[in-house]
Amino acid sequence: MKGSSGKPRSGAVRKGGKGKQVGTGGHGRKSLEGKGPTPKAEDRAWHPAGKRKAAEDRYRAAGGKGKPGQKSVAGQRQGAPRGASGASQRARAGDETEIVTGRNAVVEALRTRVPATTLYLAARIEIDDRVKEATKLATNRGIPILEVMRPELDRLAGEGGVHQGIALKVPPYEYAHPLELLDEVLESGEVPLLVALDGITDPRNLGAIIRSTAAFGGHGVIVPQRRSVGVTASAWKTSAGAAARLPVAMAPNLTQTLKALKERGVFVLGLDGDGDTSLPGLSFADRPIVVVVGSEGKGLSRLVTETCDAIVSIPISSATESLNAGIAASVTLYEVSRLRAGA
Repeated sequence: MKGSSGKPRSGAVRKGGKGKQVGTGGHGRKSLEGKGPTPKAEDRAWHPAGKRKAAEDRYRAAGGKGKPGQKSVAGQRQGAPRGASGASQRARAGDETEIVTGRNAVVEALRTRVPATTLYLAARIEIDDRVKEATKLATNRGIPILEVMRPELDRLAGEGGVHQGIALKVPPYEYAHPLELLDEVLESGEVPLLVALDGITDPRNLGAIIRSTAAFGGHGVIVPQRRSVGVTASAWKTSAGAAARLPVAMAPNLTQTLKALKERGVFVLGLDGDGDTSLPGLSFADRPIVVVVGSEGKGLSRLVTETCDAIVSIPISSATESLNAGIAASVTLYEVSRLRAGA
């Protein structure tokens, strides 16, 4: 059909075909058949139910409680030799010592039995009750007392440090090895209860967690080598002396260490407000457990979250957004302790 100009109207004429079309030959037939029935939740490895089932299988494969001395390729000890006496050789986190300065801080550190190698006093220091107590505590513990000139104390305290004529030298903390720590618990016949920290940077939180772990029957704390606070004098003081009784282990790689613990029959439980498992009545309480506490701001890292067998949440009032890392660990440890006592 032509318009007044003699040209075909737009859209009025069908375009010429491309000839005979070739069929698919049935190649798309499978896409129409579907993928079959949906697998059960416990058969999906990424599903919380699938993680719980995998954890149960590992637990049974490890003999119920884990076998002392059992090793696997992923769980081999990472170069932690034993000394001639047979005791575990501790791995030092570094060679730098820590200096605690100020009269109140030094007295408090000595009261809580922070490990110390030397007490420094300035020459002609004004003696008050705090200096007297510091020297008495150091003498009773056999800590050497050195009298030095104030320029030397200035150097020890560092730029901007206020020492008030007194300082305490604290050696680097000697960490246990995570798998050796597990071995010691298993050999004692107890059910392991460990706490691992994922990116905790506040030494006061670390000290509080060490204190809570010791109070509720835990056997040790694991800290990663990187992006985490270590056992400093501040953490030691916050623990109120618990750091002297409870071992702290250092993991070169936290994710790999958690996987190694899992292969030994340990259940890895992460703490998160959006967890799929509620803390009250936790079904894993009677099993070997490592509770993973995330950082103060970011929570659990992605890799650690994927490694956990379950993510546990603590029911709280809607008026409170979240719990401090130390408090969350305390509440969880109390509930595990309560459930174990009633088992």
